[in-house]
Amino acid sequence: MAGSATTSSPTIGDGPLVNVADFIIDGGVLDDATALRLLLLPDDRVYDLMYSAYLVKRHFQGDKLHRCSIVNAKSGACGEDCKFCGQSASYQKDTGVETYPVMNADSILRAADMAVEYGSTNFGIVTAIKGVQDGPMLDAICTAVRKIRAAGKIAPDASLGVVSKRVLEKLKDAGLQVYHHNLECSRSYYPNICTTRDWSENYETIQRAKQTGLEVCCGGILGMGENVEQRVELMQQVASLQPEHIPLNFLVPVQGTPLEDVEPLRPMDCLKAIAVFRLTNPRSDLFIAGGRIQHLRQLQPFIFMAGANGMMVGNYLTTTGRTKEDDLELVADLGLEG
Repeated sequence: MAGSATTSSPTIGDGPLVNVADFIIDGGVLDDATALRLLLLPDDRVYDLMYSAYLVKRHFQGDKLHRCSIVNAKSGACGEDCKFCGQSASYQKDTGVETYPVMNADSILRAADMAVEYGSTNFGIVTAIKGVQDGPMLDAICTAVRKIRAAGKIAPDASLGVVSKRVLEKLKDAGLQVYHHNLECSRSYYPNICTTRDWSENYETIQRAKQTGLEVCCGGILGMGENVEQRVELMQQVASLQPEHIPLNFLVPVQGTPLEDVEPLRPMDCLKAIAVFRLTNPRSDLFIAGGRIQHLRQLQPFIFMAGANGMMVGNYLTTTGRTKEDDLELVADLGLEG
């Protein structure tokens, strides 16, 4: 049984970091300085850090595997200028991303059935738009949510941008289980990534979803040019929202966007980030989404040793993922529970 929370820091010496795991399991909360020290550990300490995060993951999450899939239900022509996104109207003529209006309910339902085949437990309906408003688009999505809920094969989630309490209530009434909206990056770095909305709009959207009684899914993207201090800032800002689910992405540069030439993170730095995300968010479902193929390469199986308890499977919004067979083999070889 975890004790009362404390913000005093665990000792980080030259030996194993099991004491860090004990500190978190006993209710400790990492301060910024300690989280930063862990992110800056030399590569020969990564496995100690991973083991500490693994112990925390196993304590709070066990070995059950979370798998989710998404569908790009409305693509392109987005008015936001997020510098990583090929669906932004600001860059789309250079990215070649397809544009289409919101899918009908039956098309979304077929995509949900494909997600079931991948072994996913959650299915996200995603739209390229600042925020879905009350009207025909929302009605189509709510119809799809009802059909997915009635089929009973997978939990319906949605990622519809910055939305009102009224929209969230309609989604919940339709049977939505989880609302997803990322902070994307830390508040201090956000003006470098998006200028068409304020970071606080993202944060407040998640607050509204929680107030509506929905589970929330909130994370961000690493490797967009931020420094390690700003990674810690993001981890702590996500932790302050206490999301049930955290998707951790690593930037996949899209040709034609302002971030097309950003260098990928080293696999070891990705593993450090996953581990410290787990230690700063011990009770949340932490899963790895975009970029795990490109950044982690042959070290992909290590995400589960580093504290993640899930992964996104299938294709992403505008990029392809691993095959179903490869991911199923990975899960089986690691002995994880589906």
